[in-house]
Amino acid sequence: MSVDLSVKVSAIRLRNPVLVASGTFGYGEEYADHIDVRKLGGIVTKSISLHPRPGNPPPRIAETPCGMLNAIGLANVGVHRFIEEKLPFLRSLDVPIIVNIACSTVSEYAEVAAILSECDGLAGIEINISCPNVEREGMAFGSDPSTAHTVVAAVRQATHLPVIAKLTPNVTDIVTIAQSVVDAGADAISLINTLVGMSIDINSRRPKLANITGGLSGPAIRPVALALVWKIVRLGTVPVIGVGGITTTEDALEFFIAGATAIQIGTGNFVDPRTPLRIIEELKTFLEEEGLESISELIGSLTIEP
Repeated sequence: MSVDLSVKVSAIRLRNPVLVASGTFGYGEEYADHIDVRKLGGIVTKSISLHPRPGNPPPRIAETPCGMLNAIGLANVGVHRFIEEKLPFLRSLDVPIIVNIACSTVSEYAEVAAILSECDGLAGIEINISCPNVEREGMAFGSDPSTAHTVVAAVRQATHLPVIAKLTPNVTDIVTIAQSVVDAGADAISLINTLVGMSIDINSRRPKLANITGGLSGPAIRPVALALVWKIVRLGTVPVIGVGGITTTEDALEFFIAGATAIQIGTGNFVDPRTPLRIIEELKTFLEEEGLESISELIGSLTIEP
């Protein structure tokens, strides 16, 4: 039996629902010698800002039980070098390319989105609204409904490309945040970005990260991500992309059953670069064994007893 894994996230058509998450796959070239990246459902690039960013000082990564902490600091080449040096390779892959953008001001978000909109070969823009807003004393754009709405609306106005808002879990009421970005014009939502965490070297009595705190990712955060995906799917407004600790096909299936239209593999890429392709193949096998012809028959199939 032929199984159809294709899905549609707003106007973005994916041959399968397995993407790689921003910050875990570089600009694509880094993994090209290890896996056939053309088999992926899509690539979400490393976060891109208006100007190049060196990132935080090392150490920037610390392993934790069931996950890792990172404080990379959004290091990247900047939008102009990205277009000149990185985009040509990405265009050659015949895979939907979604550019994640991360900026310090609303006007910078809009400017980067406008610049990218002039480029051929892009499928969409994912907005990292976990970034500190320098105009609001460092408060993350995504921690307040008003600022989240403002930045998404600015990007929406600046681009014709589909806009995906990637939300932070470090908020009190994610439903309110989600509704605010949908009202601002987001075509889809990615859930979740990393949780804030910390680790200490007990011998030196110093933080393991130079930045002191960092973003916790990996299997440890998967139950949190799954719960928030389910919660936002219930709004029934826009497609939701599940992100957070997905390393096995069983993990992926949980997100699809909860209602995610697609998923992103993040930390799992560091453990085994073949993780996304393995999940794609095993999804086909699962659907065949279940007698399902399409992944769409599985999405949102969660049963809750009254």
